[in-house]
Amino acid sequence: MSETPETKRELPRNPTRLVPIGSVTVGGGHRIAVQSMCATKTKDVDATAAQVADLVRAGADIVRIAVDAKGDAEAVIEIAKRVPEANLCIDLQENYRLAEILAPHVAKLRYNPGHLHHHERDKPWREKVRFLVECARAGDCAIRIGVNCGSVDPAKLAEYDKEDSISPMLDSALEHAAWLEELDFTRFVVSLKDSDPEKVIEANRQFAEARPDIPLHLGVTEAGLPPDGIVKTRVAFEQLLSRGIGDTVRVSLTVPNPRKGEEIAAAKEIIDDLEHGRTRSVVHYDRSGLNIISCPSCSRVENEAFVELAEQVRDMTQYAKTHAITIAVMGCRVNGPGETDDADLGLWCAPSFVHLKRGEESLGSYPYDEILGKLRGELDALIAARA
Repeated sequence: MSETPETKRELPRNPTRLVPIGSVTVGGGHRIAVQSMCATKTKDVDATAAQVADLVRAGADIVRIAVDAKGDAEAVIEIAKRVPEANLCIDLQENYRLAEILAPHVAKLRYNPGHLHHHERDKPWREKVRFLVECARAGDCAIRIGVNCGSVDPAKLAEYDKEDSISPMLDSALEHAAWLEELDFTRFVVSLKDSDPEKVIEANRQFAEARPDIPLHLGVTEAGLPPDGIVKTRVAFEQLLSRGIGDTVRVSLTVPNPRKGEEIAAAKEIIDDLEHGRTRSVVHYDRSGLNIISCPSCSRVENEAFVELAEQVRDMTQYAKTHAITIAVMGCRVNGPGETDDADLGLWCAPSFVHLKRGEESLGSYPYDEILGKLRGELDALIAARA
């Protein structure tokens, strides 16, 4: 009997090695694990523990929590006690030394190679990674090497043409993977993320070709508001998962805290559609019109008005939807400055004001209730200049 679109089928899978992450194992043909990230303030133990529990009930296999300071680390230890069924992944940014406190209490440590240079600048990155590996080994947890388009190690960027954003990411990921293996640590996964689904496809395709044995975590960073954010992610996931590339995934959406479970639902729907042969007829994301990217809400967002602002930007700019212009709306100072550089116009949000940018150029900072008017003026000027 021939297969019909509704017949469930096994997706092809790269022969990646097994990586235990708490109660879940990724790689080696195990089912594709689904992840999300808390958007509540990490130090608010009650709210964050409640959101972790909500995400687990929604089907999250792994839940990521941002940790920037010792107070966050102490909160995570309590959260882990309250929600023991959750496989927690800790998102370390500059303060990599917090791994020593957290490793015994969590399932995975995530570090960004591009952020290691911010802290203890005189110390070589290999020493910092050695420390992370020692912590992970002692704490019996996994590691994710999380390479992100907007925060690649400056040393890597300097080695390539400015127009080539994929090679520095790929080089960084391969270099860090090789170093972990030299340290005799193989319990790790890699992610290479960009806001452009086509770049996500190409970066992960090249990495999987070079290292088909290493499990990959897939995601389109700053995918934005639903439904467009889901469409962008679907384009990348369909192209990669259908080729056997990807062992764990996240759909990163800009949504209010109570709606974080939508990330899990969207990821599960994409995987289910692929397993039943239901795919989009258009496999490339149309970039001929307006493109709004916005980061997923997380605990680093400094004003919850960021989510509402992203929605207002989407609605206000509908008159320009036929113009090939990219507008980025970022929620914090951690990723905001760097990850708006490649957009035509960028906003990154502070607690009481919003920074406005034109490419890498800063245009000033404005209150939340004034920024839409300023943005519209810049958008109109850009449209007129291109006309």
